[in-house]
Amino acid sequence: MSIVNQNYKSSVLSLCCINTAILLFPSQALLLAEGSRNVFYVSPQGSDAWSGTLQAPNDKGTDGPLKTPEGARDVIRTLKQTGQISNSGVTVFIRGGIYPMEKIFRLTSDDSGIQGKPIVYQAYNNEEVRLIGGKEITGFERIEDPAILSRINKKYQHMILQTNLRTQGISEFGELKPRGFGRPTYPAGLELFYDYLPMQLARWPNQGWVKIESVPDDKDGGEFKYEGYRPKRWVKADDIWLHGYWTWDWADSYVKVKSIDTHAGKIATQEPHGVYGYTAGKRYYAFNILEELDEPGEWYLDRNSGTLYFWPIEKLDDGKIFVSILQEPIISITGASNIILRGLTVEFGRGIAVEIIGGSHNTIESCKLRNVGNVAVDIRGGIKNGVIGCEIYYSGDGGIRLSGGDRKTLTPANNYACNNHIHSYSRWVRTCTPAINVEGVGNKAAHNLIHDGPQTAILFNGNEHLFEFNEIYNVCNETGDVGAIYTGRDWTARGTIIRYNYLRDINSPMTGGAMAVYLDDLASGITVFGNIFCKTNHAVVVGGGRDNIVKNNIFIDCDPAVFMDARGIALANQYIAKPEQWDMYKKLEDVNFDEPPYGQRYPELARILEDEPTEPKRNVISNNIFSGGRGLELTNDVDRNVITFENNIIEDNPGFINRASLDFRLKNDSVAYKLGFEKIPMEKIGLISCLHQEYAGAN
Repeated sequence: MSIVNQNYKSSVLSLCCINTAILLFPSQALLLAEGSRNVFYVSPQGSDAWSGTLQAPNDKGTDGPLKTPEGARDVIRTLKQTGQISNSGVTVFIRGGIYPMEKIFRLTSDDSGIQGKPIVYQAYNNEEVRLIGGKEITGFERIEDPAILSRINKKYQHMILQTNLRTQGISEFGELKPRGFGRPTYPAGLELFYDYLPMQLARWPNQGWVKIESVPDDKDGGEFKYEGYRPKRWVKADDIWLHGYWTWDWADSYVKVKSIDTHAGKIATQEPHGVYGYTAGKRYYAFNILEELDEPGEWYLDRNSGTLYFWPIEKLDDGKIFVSILQEPIISITGASNIILRGLTVEFGRGIAVEIIGGSHNTIESCKLRNVGNVAVDIRGGIKNGVIGCEIYYSGDGGIRLSGGDRKTLTPANNYACNNHIHSYSRWVRTCTPAINVEGVGNKAAHNLIHDGPQTAILFNGNEHLFEFNEIYNVCNETGDVGAIYTGRDWTARGTIIRYNYLRDINSPMTGGAMAVYLDDLASGITVFGNIFCKTNHAVVVGGGRDNIVKNNIFIDCDPAVFMDARGIALANQYIAKPEQWDMYKKLEDVNFDEPPYGQRYPELARILEDEPTEPKRNVISNNIFSGGRGLELTNDVDRNVITFENNIIEDNPGFINRASLDFRLKNDSVAYKLGFEKIPMEKIGLISCLHQEYAGAN
């Protein structure tokens, strides 16, 4: 999609996402027309004792579709093992309906297809197929217990309903865990959903935060004084949790309350305490408190009795209520190749929606992945595995985790995340859980639309990734000292190209603000080329690194457009060399930085120890357009003689077709072209209607 007319683009965004999925979706008729493909059917009205070769049960009820995806998998396995199925590929058409997944749907090497002739699990004729790791719950009724009613505000008692989960066969509720920045990843506890919307564990305040009043000097870091008197209401609550940004606006964590001293106005927490300790004036909220169930959409679970309390957002007759149960991934593709998941909705798990481990040419295509407790998709290793044309939202810990490739040999994986719409992500852990997290060597994120996230859109580490044609806006909206596209703290992680992206309206009121592209803490060897940055403070930040190129970009009303410092000089002894901090010299040794392939691929890196490594040398800022705002800002410790700043255009309107309507294409006679500016293919930025897998898997 083009950025030429932003108002039009915003108005058709939802439609374009739907059309993208449909256009990526080979039709049922096309697949059947191939003739040689093996076709099976799955339906809620089916039976795993049937053949699966019929779309619907026959008149006698003796044959018809299979009932579960597992049933189809097992039939295909058996036929492959006995030689009764051709090598021309298999399509499993899944009819519309809800499919409860009580355990992992696991696909292994036994379930692989052949390159060019994959095994496809696909929604039939665009019907809504929901694979759920949870269960629908019913039986809601009014609260009668006086002891419970006494804990709820009288004004709201008649609005809140209850149901018992144990009587519905649900007894494993999971646990709330001390999740957060730098901590292990845990499955979420049981969550509640109304249709496809996640509901809120009862919390205070209902929106926003409260602040730490003060922190005692003589304590071990596990106590702070709170403002106001609200915790006096919680004396009967015994499983209170807090979520906060306890010291830094780029690091959040969850802590369990140990005790509350309402006379002294103090809260003590269990270990582990808030990440980086508690600091006066920092923000948090309290949750999992029955007494705070005071608005529609809130709920609370008594884990002892199994009773769930809920204030519905509308009449229960108008929708269905689900809880998440499955802690493992709902779908796991492990060691398999040439498998496609297409057109499916995967949701209501406490962990991951879909994981791909190893293998090759596996694709998650045109799916909805939502309402899970961890990341929606986890791709670990293998080659040419990817996510394409999906919508991902309401995930707990980020959207897509994408890794693969060998950093020792710089061998690329060519795994990819392309043409996805990712929004409203990271409901649980809010920091370092980006829309797309890329690690390893030679992976790609392209043509994605990313918005409405608390912190980073694309977080990356490793070498020679490609991020292109993405549109990113309204991220980093809850955090500070953060970047929409972020990397840092590794001299060896070079060769990544960030090009032809549109980043707009990325700002944060928190300490440190928000950057569009943040090359943090000596990140080096990154190319930022041909991007459009609009109304973004600190559009590109080079945080003390070297050998970075910022070229041929358009900056609109950015303040500043490019910021550069020499932080490495001051932080050399405090952070850079220490194992418990950045440990950057050890990272050099880990990849044999001065030997092949690193020494050959990155000659500047091979000489780094003899070249004042903490100084920001050989950064290039050239051929950029600075329209409005400020251009380059250097801190006083940057030696201007070791950077290149040339051929940049500082002009409000260097020949845009229509700046006021956000049409940043340049007229053919623009002065920028005369100075060597290269045309940016703006019409290709964002979601597109057709994207071949050959492009997605090639870097």
